[in-house]
Amino acid sequence: MSSIKESAPRKKRNIFFHLKRKYLCIPYGVFLAIFVIIPILLIVWYAFTNEAGTPSFDAAISFFTTPSKWSVLLVSLFLGIQTTIICLLLGYPAAMFLANKKLNTNGILVVLFIMPMWINFVIRTGATRDLLDWIGISGGKYPWTATLVGMIYNYLPFTILPLYTTMLKLDRSQMEAAADLGCSPFKVFYKNVLPQSLPGIISAAEMVFMPVMSSYVISDTLSEGKITLFGNSIYLNFTNSQWNTGSFMAIIMLIIIGITMIITRRFDRGDAAQRRGGGLW
Repeated sequence: MSSIKESAPRKKRNIFFHLKRKYLCIPYGVFLAIFVIIPILLIVWYAFTNEAGTPSFDAAISFFTTPSKWSVLLVSLFLGIQTTIICLLLGYPAAMFLANKKLNTNGILVVLFIMPMWINFVIRTGATRDLLDWIGISGGKYPWTATLVGMIYNYLPFTILPLYTTMLKLDRSQMEAAADLGCSPFKVFYKNVLPQSLPGIISAAEMVFMPVMSSYVISDTLSEGKITLFGNSIYLNFTNSQWNTGSFMAIIMLIIIGITMIITRRFDRGDAAQRRGGGLW
């Protein structure tokens, strides 16, 4: 009888705790509805209506029948892929270096690599423009190079951070076992380190590719207006009161981002979160 009496209050406490957790989700749900769901619905409404508010596919027809808009989209895709690849090639060894506790003993280097993220985005871009002008890579002469350098500089910290946090969790014992069994350093990296760091690579790619696709400040500032990206086109449509065309292009952007997330998540098996480790070395 005593055990039955004790289980009843415990059951009530569990139910109360479960209800409290449910109530804690309410602010998040309200925030999500106001700042995410409703704006997306408004974008869809503007995209498939005309200025009079009646249903219309004029914006979609205009987008698919205008070659200049397609060329802007292709240029943005190419720049996004190029920036992502270069950031991964530069950020991966940097993250390995930062995760090496023998080389990075006090963590100051991590702060130095991440510090640009704390500076205002517009200030960073303006400083990059002045630096490129000083070394002779101005946007007037080399608009693509200047824009690419600006993208890499602004988004390289977003590449290093997820790679660094992933490499801190790598299982050191697996690498030591592979080396003891006679694997070369390249095989240890290819067969062990690279697969374990794949979640970090995917996160880094998403954090670079998506913002580059929708960016317009960097290209507009560093190329001196000579390179127009998809984000620039959306911005110009909205500033020129072409809400329908701008909204439809925003939907295209959301679709591309969704497809990118689906493709990248197919490579992520999700088992890296279960690994344990205290650092790469």
